[in-house]
Amino acid sequence: MQTKNILGIDVGASGIKGAIVNMETGELVTERIKFDTPKPSTPKAVTKVIAKLVKATGYKDELIGCGFPAIVKHGVAHSAANIDDSWIGTNIEKILSKATKRKVVATNDADAAGLAEMRYGKGKGVMDSVLLITIGSGLGSALFTDGYLVRNTEFGHVYLNDQVAEHFISNTTRKKLDLTWEEFGKRFNEYLEHMERIVSPDLIILGGGISSRFELYSEWLTVKTKVTPAEMFNHAGIIGAALYAHENQH
Repeated sequence: MQTKNILGIDVGASGIKGAIVNMETGELVTERIKFDTPKPSTPKAVTKVIAKLVKATGYKDELIGCGFPAIVKHGVAHSAANIDDSWIGTNIEKILSKATKRKVVATNDADAAGLAEMRYGKGKGVMDSVLLITIGSGLGSALFTDGYLVRNTEFGHVYLNDQVAEHFISNTTRKKLDLTWEEFGKRFNEYLEHMERIVSPDLIILGGGISSRFELYSEWLTVKTKVTPAEMFNHAGIIGAALYAHENQH
């Protein structure tokens, strides 16, 4: 039986990325293509970029997975995290399917990254409680219990020190405040301790672009739960989006 290859797309605050993914191995079978996220990131503008990306990949099959920075229920955006508020109430799947002339299946971007890591990465075979935190423009989260995903957790939006957590610590905050890696690590550890109290995970996996710099701040992570950088790094969103579509296409 021929292995299914599916196009995964990861919509982020700064970039829209995509590649064709081998569903058996979780590996990218094409180069990752990235376009800047338009400003403002309205449905019309983002859809145009995604249609351009699909064309650039040369993808010929009928199914596309899309990881999106929002609470996603039945294909509809119910929030707008680091993307234009006009997405709220928009059916992501319908608008993208129409623009690409293919079936698009959408899910929360951090949930997608978590699915990739649980299937192919550090979470593979782990049947305890696993919390994945993606560190990027904001903080994304994905929670798994015995391998099952608890959808749309949005733990980047819990309150910490009288503010939304991702405003206290994220890559955007690190750059904005010009934090040293020690300062970043200590702030992030405070956030992880807060999450430890809330969900008591057995394993915390860190994803997103900053996960590849884990050694620069890991010494200040003193949280009791085991913390490890993701294996998929910044490709997890693409891989997980394709995986989600593959398993939820009907």
